[in-house]
Amino acid sequence: MTKVALIIGGGSGMGAAAARRLRKDGFEVGVMSSSGKGEALGLQLHGVGHTGSNQSNDDLQAVVSKVMDRWGRIDVLVNSAGHGPKGALLELTDEDWHLGMEFYLMNVVRATRIVAPIMVAQKGGAIVNISTYATFEPDPAFPTSGVFRAGLAAYTKLFADRYAADNVRMNNVLPGFIDSLPEKEERRKSIPMGRYGHAEEIAATVAFLASEGAGYITGQNLRVDGGITRSV
Repeated sequence: MTKVALIIGGGSGMGAAAARRLRKDGFEVGVMSSSGKGEALGLQLHGVGHTGSNQSNDDLQAVVSKVMDRWGRIDVLVNSAGHGPKGALLELTDEDWHLGMEFYLMNVVRATRIVAPIMVAQKGGAIVNISTYATFEPDPAFPTSGVFRAGLAAYTKLFADRYAADNVRMNNVLPGFIDSLPEKEERRKSIPMGRYGHAEEIAATVAFLASEGAGYITGQNLRVDGGITRSV
């Protein structure tokens, strides 16, 4: 049976690495990003490419329709995100907070609303959201990310509870500092492993959560951060 993965926000970085890894693992892939790089990557991987925004229901529906027209199913949805507003906590405007919610929470809510019913109808599927190490231990350098990805963790648990019986799973990957961004010495020193993570390591974690080997895992937040955070 053909396995199909749709990667939203897959133009570069961890999203693009996830698309390449899933293709290597035998998935047909659809890739969307706002930059046009996702469309190019999808075609390069002999799949579907689309240029659009995860802040647009119409764009998300368009890429889902392309994938469904091509293969008739979606087994895996990967939600990656860009970088939302940053700044001093009390200096962020209402508009900054609303935009942060769009980047870090509503991107998942929108895509899930479209794709989850497809997975329910086909009696299985996995949704993997690329989140942040700062979900439960917020970093003041990334305030909107910390706040809304904590909300994403709550949404993920609610989704998992509701759709586990339909064999549709949702989990979050919580990356630390990854080499898809420029390294900073002070950040590297804060990582117990002493190095930035590699985008391919995050992609491998995404691929595991998308696999049959993770078929009994749902509603979880998996830290992949070199030890920078600890479970409580």
